[in-house]
Amino acid sequence: MFTGIITDVGRVASVSGSGDTRFEIETVYEPDSIDTGASIACSGVCLTVIERGTRDDTHWFAVEASKETLDVTTAGDWQVGHSLNLERALKLGDELGGHIVSGHVDALAEIVNIRPEGDSQRFTFRAPKDIMRFVAPKGSITLDGISLTVNEVEGDTFGVNLISHTQSVTSWGVAQVGNRVNLEIDVLARYVARLKDTEGDANV
Repeated sequence: MFTGIITDVGRVASVSGSGDTRFEIETVYEPDSIDTGASIACSGVCLTVIERGTRDDTHWFAVEASKETLDVTTAGDWQVGHSLNLERALKLGDELGGHIVSGHVDALAEIVNIRPEGDSQRFTFRAPKDIMRFVAPKGSITLDGISLTVNEVEGDTFGVNLISHTQSVTSWGVAQVGNRVNLEIDVLARYVARLKDTEGDANV
């Protein structure tokens, strides 16, 4: 479980494998503080650490992604040098600064517009229509691992604001129109929608 609050921007150092794909990711996290088998959210994708270490004074950890993960997330696009928003799994007693995030990507969204709004940037995304029923103004959403608040919803698009601080400490500072991002809907929205569907079935 995660919160959508990024604690490091990692860098893909190597990509290998012909079945499951192995990624080595450079990080500021101390290797001794990472257990083998621990979960780390990498741009919103929950992955399991299989190895960690230090090379030339640079810390790193390795994860593997299955073909399914590569197909349904942006992990299939990760290459050497790619920046990843990193968050370690929530521990009992940690502050819940964002919202509850599972690290299970529901869909890919596309950036269709970026425009300045004061010192912030307003991003507009297009998402699959079957996902949009879970997206609501003032609701929470996770995009590339970051907990954000939805500003507006129109058809198959929605908008969020990113303040300058968020852009400077995450990969969003280099985001461009046309980029795809990992989208995870709010777990509360999922259950509310399911409850409404169940009530509708009961009234039939």
